Formats: sequence, structure tokens, C-alpha cells
Amino acid sequence: MRSSFVWTVVLCVFAFPSFGQSSVPRQSPPPPTTDINPPMADGDEARSRLTSEMAKKAAKERVAALKHDTDKLLKLSVELKQSVDKSDENVLSLDVIKKAEEIEKLARSVKEKMKGPN
Repeated sequence: MRSSFVWTVVLCVFAFPSFGQSSVPRQSPPPPTTDINPPMADGDEARSRLTSEMAKKAAKERVAALKHDTDKLLKLSVELKQSVDKSDENVLSLDVIKKAEEIEKLARSVKEKMKGPN
């Protein structure tokens, strides 16, 4: 008789899995939202806008500096050409060497500015 009681309990447990559990209804998880990005809070939106405006301003300033430096580079190159044309094959003036060094330094600066703020 005892084994039939055990089988009855086992049968009830497996046949009725909710047997012995509380009757609290299960809640299903909320359906997934179709919006990939959650809505931004006002602070996040303002910060994003400010960051974007700062990046645009920095880019404009970089382009303006590049234009200024390339204009100066062109001017120095023309001056160097004129100085070299005035000198003969035996003598190069100190001014020519200084202009060449200034052009080299300015050219490196322009190159770095063109690479951007990486």
C-alpha cells in the first residue's frame, strides 16, 4: 500500500506541475520595443547639440587656420624663389636658409592640421 501512495504522489507532481505552488499569476515580460534608441532626456539632447556645435566650430577654426598657413606658405615660397633667383651659384644668403627653414616648419604644421584632431 505504501508504494501505491508514493506512486500517486509522484503522478500528481508530474501530472499537475502547478500542484503545491502558489496561485500567483505569472506576468509575461513586456513586449520588445521597436525603437532602437531610447528617447533622449532634455539634458542628453542639449549636451549632444552642444558637442556637435563645438565640433563644427573647431572644424571651421581649423580650416581657417589652414587657409592662413597655406597663404603664408605660398608667400614664403615666392620670396624664397626670388631670393634664390637673385643669388649666384657661389653664394646663398642667410636669408634664403632662414626662409627655407621657416617654410619647412610651416609645412609640417599644415600637414598636422590637415590630419585633424585624431
